[in-house]
Amino acid sequence: MDTQAVDRTFMERALVAAREAASHDDVPVGCVLVRDGEVIGVGENRREADQDPTAHAEIVALRRAASRGGGWRMDGVTAYVTLEPCVMCAGALLNARVARVVIATMDEKAGAVGSRYNVLGDPRLLHEIDVAYDVEREESQLLLREFFAVRRP
Repeated sequence: MDTQAVDRTFMERALVAAREAASHDDVPVGCVLVRDGEVIGVGENRREADQDPTAHAEIVALRRAASRGGGWRMDGVTAYVTLEPCVMCAGALLNARVARVVIATMDEKAGAVGSRYNVLGDPRLLHEIDVAYDVEREESQLLLREFFAVRRP
């Protein structure tokens, strides 16, 4: 299977997690962590559900992956995220040594992987992450529009 097909497949799994977030009134963002073709962690936004300001999809996925016994280093891992990570999440992905991040859609208000900031592309930091953009962009944007249309008419 080619890289684009693999990226679409795992991003679709991240979109399932995003829908799960919306089902408990959290912003629909999902993250799937994959190593060697195997899903090692899935997370959805849980800030409202858990009343935890750090419970973003990426953080939840990293915690779940680490708790499986693989440790905190995410060497060789690709993170599939439905919305461009914020500064906190970009920093967490960087510190976890994730190898690659695939983003569905950008976050012009708070994005830290090219929109507002570019944390993952800062050459002064100790680890660099490859980034791919716009995988399943339309579906992610639709989920976000539908979610906010009800809450912010």
